[in-house]
Amino acid sequence: MEFDVVIVGAGPAGLATSIRLMQLAQESGHEISVVVLEKGAEVGAHTLSGAVLEPTALNELIPDWKDKGAPLNTAVSRDEVHMLTNATSTLKMPNLVIPKPMHNDGNYIVSLGNVVRWLGEQAMEMGVEIFPGFAAAEILYNEDGSIKGVATGDMGVGSDGQPKASHEPGMELHAKYTIFAEGCRGHLGKELIAKFGLDKDVDAQHYGIGIKEVWEIPADQYEDGLVVHGTGWPLSENAATGGFFLYHFDGNKVSYGLITDLNYKNPYLSPFDEMQRLKTHPVIKKHLDGGKRLSYGARAVVKGGLNSLPTMTMPGGLLVGCDAGTLNFAKIKGSHTAMKSGMVAAETVFEAVKNGDEGGNNLAQYTENFKQTWAYAELHASRNFGAAIHSLGPWLGGAYNFVDQNIFGGKLPFNFRDKTPDYAQLEEASKHQPINYPKPDGTLTFDKLSSVFMSNTNHEEDQPCHLQLKDASIPLSVNLPKFAEPAQRYCPAGVYEVVEENGEKRFQINAQNCVHCKTCDIKDPSQNINWVVPEGGGGPAYVDM
Repeated sequence: MEFDVVIVGAGPAGLATSIRLMQLAQESGHEISVVVLEKGAEVGAHTLSGAVLEPTALNELIPDWKDKGAPLNTAVSRDEVHMLTNATSTLKMPNLVIPKPMHNDGNYIVSLGNVVRWLGEQAMEMGVEIFPGFAAAEILYNEDGSIKGVATGDMGVGSDGQPKASHEPGMELHAKYTIFAEGCRGHLGKELIAKFGLDKDVDAQHYGIGIKEVWEIPADQYEDGLVVHGTGWPLSENAATGGFFLYHFDGNKVSYGLITDLNYKNPYLSPFDEMQRLKTHPVIKKHLDGGKRLSYGARAVVKGGLNSLPTMTMPGGLLVGCDAGTLNFAKIKGSHTAMKSGMVAAETVFEAVKNGDEGGNNLAQYTENFKQTWAYAELHASRNFGAAIHSLGPWLGGAYNFVDQNIFGGKLPFNFRDKTPDYAQLEEASKHQPINYPKPDGTLTFDKLSSVFMSNTNHEEDQPCHLQLKDASIPLSVNLPKFAEPAQRYCPAGVYEVVEENGEKRFQINAQNCVHCKTCDIKDPSQNINWVVPEGGGGPAYVDM
């Protein structure tokens, strides 16, 4: 199938790209064909975020979004920020000392999945073709090395690699330009970054694992539009960093979650169990007590900022959104900057195609165009936010960020660099003690398997494993003796297990449980796990996430 533009991923960035392309086509009278591929069974099925949405990009893209019924129903009414000092105590931060990027006046608490579903409707009304349930599995190249398009994965292939009776071959989608908007740690984006050396002049990308639940709480505990952020305990007990969020939205619902920075050192640390343990702190517990958990999910987030921003173009292709690392982690949000990167990419590609460009070129002008936007200015002002905390710790790093953001507007002439990849910061198990996490009570705290059940995750069982080991011996020969095989703990879905049968240990991969968070691809200390797409339509089916 031939198109002018193929977009991989129907998230905020990919859909914003498609909508802007069609707007430009309508304004100029120049037709353009656009298709969006989405590996989830429907648009929004794999979308997970906090989320507080800053409407800056949406105001530009669809100024009448209120009239068109965009699901931005809860305006932020109040902010709280806490430093949890131990299991029972907190220092509640006065507004005056909270870094300006963390203030949320004028923002909205949303289900980003529902926002994405609405964006998908807007895109289709404008003539964009969206193919949900079709996973882009392979990048296609022209003879000169430029990107030709992508191919979707075959359906109906057995775990032995042989076609089943239900087999349907994948399809090739050729384009003048292919835009990659896969989200954090996209497996095609990872290939492109390595193939074209897009990250050779920047710091290593850094990540966190965000684990989230949505709760329904008693009406007398609900405060419409309340935003609570914080850091400290329990991660601080293991010298780990990260932060929590808790948002009241859409009538008696609460979004709660913990982002654990994936540069942690202790291989016994379990981000899932840290998130469950955090719920026992009075600052969190008072919101959830007497409530009912509705849904669960997990997703890696990029947090390297401008210092980790790779080159965003290559011959025939562009990176947008999380693929490009364009999230402003200082604001604990980034959908608006991701959307803006897609809008700028659309403008750059459309100008080229309208002027007769037949594709395959390196549209380096995209980078220059992006540098002229408010989104780039935001990233530049907050470039040291995460790196300062990594370098100085949460207290000194927080103090630096307050001075830099509130007094100097992000213009202090320093540049904290953080070049060590997250996986390389994990230390050997011999340097640490196992962590004894409390058993879940089934009311406030839960286990992994019951949580995965609430994510509606499903994969066709008889298909090739999409969690590929480069060397099948490494989990037991290297990772187990050196790191106590941390995959058993960093995965928030119970995918990886070391099981013992007849006195022999075996590394087991429960791929059906995978919620597509990508943490294994990022944190495996041997970099032995390669996450590739399973059959299209597999994975979680998130509701209100």
